[in-house]
Amino acid sequence: MKNSIFPSTGDSISRLGFGAMGLGGAFGSYNENELISSVLHSLDKGVNLIDTARGYGASEDIVGKALKQWKGDRPFIASKIRPRGAGSTWGMPAPVEACFPKGCVTSDIDESLQLLGVESIDLMQMHQYWPCWEKTDYWMEELLRAKEAGKIRAIGISINDHRHDTALTLVQSGAIDSVQTILNIFDPLALDCLLPLCEQHGVAFIARCVLDEGGLTGFLTESTTFAENDFRKTFFENVPRSQYIEKVNRLLPYLDEETRTLAQLAIKFVLHSPAVTSALVSMHIPAHADDNLQVLQTSPLSDEVFHALRTKHRWIRNFYDTKYW
Repeated sequence: MKNSIFPSTGDSISRLGFGAMGLGGAFGSYNENELISSVLHSLDKGVNLIDTARGYGASEDIVGKALKQWKGDRPFIASKIRPRGAGSTWGMPAPVEACFPKGCVTSDIDESLQLLGVESIDLMQMHQYWPCWEKTDYWMEELLRAKEAGKIRAIGISINDHRHDTALTLVQSGAIDSVQTILNIFDPLALDCLLPLCEQHGVAFIARCVLDEGGLTGFLTESTTFAENDFRKTFFENVPRSQYIEKVNRLLPYLDEETRTLAQLAIKFVLHSPAVTSALVSMHIPAHADDNLQVLQTSPLSDEVFHALRTKHRWIRNFYDTKYW
């Protein structure tokens, strides 16, 4: 496992992190024991960052049950405060009082601590953030009180959909320890300004949607179907499926003896910059986790390939707008 340093705490964390949204059933239903085993499997492989959330269904509970069985060093645990009314505030800002009423930050932290079975959460993130909330910062005061009480160790935000620009001023303010945002081959825009600013100000950069909800693995075909409760059921329906598949197929010429799969190509792209602290991928299926983790044993992308992917394959679109509205 290759690690990086979480700037504000000094923790050594794995450059591939366990994205725990899948533990809550977002990508299909799985047996609880299978999910617990998947967490233990990834920890055994050297993954030591688990990113979950209050809004991920049973995810925190499953992570907590896995931690009780885990005999190794305690992993770095990140969670998120659950926004209220998330469906109507995802694509444009609403009053912070509607999304995070006073007291909900504190109550969510206490509930997360109980479900995870830990005395302190290493990183607690706001699951939504809009810059217009900075003047009404009681939510930050609650986070700071939790930090002073030892309930959390670091404070971060998880940015809405593809809005990398919304975090720029907060990163420069020195008020937060980490930013989580979308970064992948189709949307590399965070590389332009947000990532350099994070590196400059000592803010951890956590990449999510590295595989574009799985689309960048090449699994999607014209006949692929999804269960009713699968997050992806409507996600891939915003453009003709043939168009999405054609965009993915254009990446096939970049595969070689070391980068054998599209998933590995997508992960290498995101990890190309050492300023990316960790990249989150779903690991609730151990076989997929093993394939993704193999990328860390191979050479990185050349600067030439990275530049070609960054400039020739960007496809800026927001599937989340239609999904949540």
